[in-house]
This record gives sequence, C-alpha cells and structure tokens, in this order.
Amino acid sequence: MYITIHEPKGKKIFRSEQSFKEYLLQFDKIEAAGGMVLNQKGELLMMFRRGMWDMPKGKLDEGETIRECALREVTEETGLTKLTIGKKLQTTYHTYSLKGKKVIKPSHWYLMKYAGNETPVPQTEEDITEVRWVDKKEAEKLLDNAYASIREIVKKYYLD
Repeated sequence: MYITIHEPKGKKIFRSEQSFKEYLLQFDKIEAAGGMVLNQKGELLMMFRRGMWDMPKGKLDEGETIRECALREVTEETGLTKLTIGKKLQTTYHTYSLKGKKVIKPSHWYLMKYAGNETPVPQTEEDITEVRWVDKKEAEKLLDNAYASIREIVKKYYLD
C-alpha cells in the first residue's frame, strides 16, 4: 500500500496507513468526486480552469454518495447529461491553503462514458473557461499544464 499526496511544493508518499492517518490530523478534509469522461470515439473530456487543464470534479454535498457527487459535478461543470458511471479508478489527494487553514482534498475518480451529442458548456461560475474532447496525442500535450493529480490519473488510465 502506498498513498501519494500532491502538495504545492511537490509530492509526498506514504507507505503505511498509520503514518498517513497521522499526517491527516493537521488538515481540514474536503471530500470531492469527479469523472474521467470518455466519448464514443474514445476521446477524453478536459477543461481549462484557473489557468490549468483539469477534469470535472467537485465537493461532496451533505446527504449524497460519492458516486452521486461525481455524476452531479460532471454534469454541472460541463453541461453533459447522457453520462454512465462505471468503475471507481482511484482516489487522489492534494493539499492547499484556504482562508489560513490547511486543507486536504481526497478526490474520488470514476470512469464515465458519454453517449450523447451535446456540446460541452463550461460552468463559468466555477472559473471554467473551456471544455473540450481531446484525443490521446492532445491529452498528452495538455498535461504539461495540468494539475499533478490530473496528470497522474490521465497517464495511468487514459494514456497507458
């Protein structure tokens, strides 16, 4: 077992559950979920948010399951509705500061399929300025300007 945490200064790897649990004590935790969405052509849905390439994800609302959160967030952030949620891929972790507090965000990622013909629409209230389908070649290029956790997921589940 090992867990990788993406921190602003680089990554931290934990090889024991106990050391990971001790590390978590210094943070407020915000659970999130999202999707690696593939269309019928095998293209990946990517979005541009706050100067970086990303995939749709967001915070868990009270009373909803992680899977429900993942579907809701993908729909809200992209406007796509004809989604099918598949297997859970993995959970990524990243840390940041929010109003002077240290936060860790576990993001639960699911594989999703899209079978419609809607045009993705960016949720501008969430600072998303572009949403588009990309093939493997373009995805690889976009990863140069993507969050570390997104690079991890895309390389492991889409490019490999």
